[in-house]
Amino acid sequence: MNTIGKNIQITVFGESHGQTIGVVIDGLEAGIALDIDAIHFELLKRRPKSKVSTPRVELDEFNIVSGYSGGVLTGAALTILVPNTNTASSDYDQTAFIPRPGHADYPAYVKYNGFHDKRGGGIFSGRMTVLLVIAGAIAKQILERKGVIIASHIDRIGSVVDSTFPPLGEDINVLKRLQTMDFPVIEPAKESLMKQVILDALEQNDSVGGSIESIIQGVQAGIGEPLYRSIESTLAQYLFSIPAIKGVSFGDGFEFAKQTGTQSSDGYTQKDGQIQTIANHNGGILGGISTSMPIIVHTVFKPTSSIASSQVSVDLLTNQGVHLEIKGRHDPAIVNRGIHVVNAVLYIGMLDLYLDTYPRSWMKE
Repeated sequence: MNTIGKNIQITVFGESHGQTIGVVIDGLEAGIALDIDAIHFELLKRRPKSKVSTPRVELDEFNIVSGYSGGVLTGAALTILVPNTNTASSDYDQTAFIPRPGHADYPAYVKYNGFHDKRGGGIFSGRMTVLLVIAGAIAKQILERKGVIIASHIDRIGSVVDSTFPPLGEDINVLKRLQTMDFPVIEPAKESLMKQVILDALEQNDSVGGSIESIIQGVQAGIGEPLYRSIESTLAQYLFSIPAIKGVSFGDGFEFAKQTGTQSSDGYTQKDGQIQTIANHNGGILGGISTSMPIIVHTVFKPTSSIASSQVSVDLLTNQGVHLEIKGRHDPAIVNRGIHVVNAVLYIGMLDLYLDTYPRSWMKE
């Protein structure tokens, strides 16, 4: 399925080395003005930079072909096309029938009887996340006018660990600073240390994983639905649509396994006439519904599967074992670019959840 969302439906199409990729966004209210420069800025942050990223650089110039006129949305489905201009498809000739370890090549070969586009991972490529960043940049413009702000930082790469967000809320200036950074970290000194871990892996023909901590502030109590439209289940679906994410948790997450009920209690108090929790172990969500406390999300990216070191695989045409050294242009770490996709899908997911509570006209109010 290429479509996600209930109230805001997003459909992506195209493949990594095809002529064009695109996104259709349906459900946006007519009359909303779009800041096109803000969309370009979000795309710029995701774009590869320096040796810590892939040498493949796409300009990500996009063309809005429907749903937008005179600087505002028309209410029709918003359709945006992004050309692929810097492909090197011959790099994938050697792996057309030799599945790359850690990639979707083999299950895709079985599912599609070998007819899928094998160049650059096709529909499974991280290239497709540019479309999520575009949609997220639009959702961001709508939600930030409502006082909702989302920011993330790289929590860990290898053994280098950044500071964490205060569970009861981060200073708005810190969040806005993180939103402007290509390589977002709370402690500036950690950027060079993390980048060195990535470069060390690259030198060894290897790659590294990493984790991200995200915070969503300004969400009033009562957003979300029980069970299958809970904040957790909804945001997790969006997050797991990002290639290479293998773990998602909320609040204390897996740390709950080490705690007692006393340690994890989020007792209530009143502050400035508002009900709040004293702690925030549950990450701003109870019963799938927002409590008004910051929503804390953790995500984990696996190491990039494409590495230059020799790996074992099987030739699907001969059923013979082979050693494979992957050629081409690949990221030695994906977390430093994936973080901007995480922010995007969190904005998309939260906008979709808000529209369970508010009518579509709320987006323009």
